[in-house]
Amino acid sequence: MTDGTLDASPGEIASGPPGDGHADRPLPGGRTDTYRHPPLVRINHWLNVTAIVILLMSGANILLAHPHLYWGVRSTFADPWLSIPAIPNWLLIPQGRNLAEARTWHFFFAWVFVINGLIYLAYGFVSKRFGRRLWPTSDELKGTWASVKEHARFHFPKDEEARNYNVIQKLTYVSIILVILPMMLITGLSMSPGFNAVGGFLLDIMGGRQSARTLHFISAGLIVGFIVIHVFLVVWTGFVNNMRAMITGWFVLEPSDHTKGDGA
Repeated sequence: MTDGTLDASPGEIASGPPGDGHADRPLPGGRTDTYRHPPLVRINHWLNVTAIVILLMSGANILLAHPHLYWGVRSTFADPWLSIPAIPNWLLIPQGRNLAEARTWHFFFAWVFVINGLIYLAYGFVSKRFGRRLWPTSDELKGTWASVKEHARFHFPKDEEARNYNVIQKLTYVSIILVILPMMLITGLSMSPGFNAVGGFLLDIMGGRQSARTLHFISAGLIVGFIVIHVFLVVWTGFVNNMRAMITGWFVLEPSDHTKGDGA
């Protein structure tokens, strides 16, 4: 998982040493080119994109081997909590029903995702990026309702305010990083026969294998929901600018309405 914030305050960036490649760059029309994503964050993001897509598609193939979910220790068969409808072959890896091969894909890219995530977490904590840029302050939390109303009006700033996450974005990313992804990892491990041999207590915590399977599906569904909203907002707030930032690291800030008025 990646964040769209800066590694230093606006003043620190603007006053960076000349030629370091990270200082703000003025553009015509009062716009500013600012360095948003360091290389490790960009590499991490695209590895995550690849891993998550393959995990979801291979996971769907695994799920279709028995497309019903239950709570507890055993499958009741006649009374599932949820039954999964048919999924088109083009959404499966591999295409067509193949449980053994789907598991191979799923387990390999699960480790890719976990290792990539651990690298990102280590970087975030060592660099103190999480504390500076993702953890909401008490003042920001007080403005949560105001931020909700701004989101409901589809009002997303593109000027200096876009340098940092608002409180809704921070809470969303913190929830994904500290709650949803760990839940997906723990429920996945709890279903592994190999891990059960040394850590079978996880199944007891989950309430049984069927509960773990259902919680794994729910966590995957929450991640899908996050991805859908994330992609929508990437397009809505400026697809080219956002993609450029995640490829090159540079993001363009537009002048505020107040600045435009002063320059007229």
